[in-house]
Amino acid sequence: MAVTYAQQRFWILVIIVSISGFSQGMLLPLIAVIFEQDGVATTLNGLNATGLYIGTLLISPFIEQPLRKFGYKPVIMAGGALVFLSLATFLLWKNILFWFFLRLLIGIGDHALHFGTQTWLTASTPQHKLGRSMAIYGLSFSIGFAVGPLFVPLIKISQALPFIVSSVLCLLAWSLVFFVRNEHPEALTGDTKQTGSMMRYRLAFRYAWIAFLPPFVYGFLESSLNAIFPVYALRKDFDVAMVSIVLAAFSIGTIVLQLPLGMLGDRIGRRKVILGGLLGGATIFAACSFVEHIPWSVVVFFALAGMCVGTMFSLGITYMTDLTPKELLPTGNLLCGIFFSLGSLSGPFLGGGYLQLVDSLSFLLLIAVMLAAIFIIILYFGRNLQTKSERKE
Repeated sequence: MAVTYAQQRFWILVIIVSISGFSQGMLLPLIAVIFEQDGVATTLNGLNATGLYIGTLLISPFIEQPLRKFGYKPVIMAGGALVFLSLATFLLWKNILFWFFLRLLIGIGDHALHFGTQTWLTASTPQHKLGRSMAIYGLSFSIGFAVGPLFVPLIKISQALPFIVSSVLCLLAWSLVFFVRNEHPEALTGDTKQTGSMMRYRLAFRYAWIAFLPPFVYGFLESSLNAIFPVYALRKDFDVAMVSIVLAAFSIGTIVLQLPLGMLGDRIGRRKVILGGLLGGATIFAACSFVEHIPWSVVVFFALAGMCVGTMFSLGITYMTDLTPKELLPTGNLLCGIFFSLGSLSGPFLGGGYLQLVDSLSFLLLIAVMLAAIFIIILYFGRNLQTKSERKE
């Protein structure tokens, strides 16, 4: 059976996102471990990790207009180039401020790359197949993210080796963009054409604010588990290799149910699946806090938690697409990215502060409380929001 151009484009975008996931999955725990071994304070370690997400927030107000003007391909190419060049530059100078600046640049590049790819996919995929397609998109990121921490032990050979491997893989993935034709998002029409960016943000927020919370949760989990949990685990006498296995178990858990949950969302509705995942995740992290002194038990619980909450980002995007008019999809995708970044910023900040101030309670309870709070908000405030199909009826 011949592969259509649309299928070829889809899989190229999927490969690009998987390599991006690999780089992020490796970079967060890698630098956390390096700084911890160098005796850097926990709070400073966590704050340095926020550079990635500050970069995302800095570029967010300026990324939608270039996408509408130049199309998807140039934005993805610019973002990918910035990522692999920044990764290679880590080798030049080991300095906390310099590495913070490089993480900021990677955040800018990653956001451009993800914004371009996910907007392209949500705009070009039929609504009845959207959950499946975005689940594959999320699955590819999760696979890359799961493999990333396994490369952290390469620092035992050389601290430069993980950065070299990551930058080369990003360069190879980036080169695939040359094989797709450029396209532009849906043109603004009617009232939306006359409004500025801030008004479009307000319109998209009014339609789909509840759908931005799952990306926020996923960002919080990604950054806190990968930037702060390694520090917490090392203080609990975990081996560096075991920390990598625990983080990989969480990502592998997201892989197992990513596609089934995405397809289930197509059938029964995204909100129901999101609520089930949040409740399950909160329960599992709370239970894990009682057995965190047993490393292999933590591996099992993290895998189970990944199954529950690992689809939050892709489910949030598809839920947003259900709620948002098509001409506002770039704005909705941008807001998903902003909320993901806000969650990612709060993860290292709250996690680092929690470790600094709280000795008697498990770090995992902070994760459980965050998931439970978002579950309650979506349960009580998400009932009255209508999807596009419901508004048409």
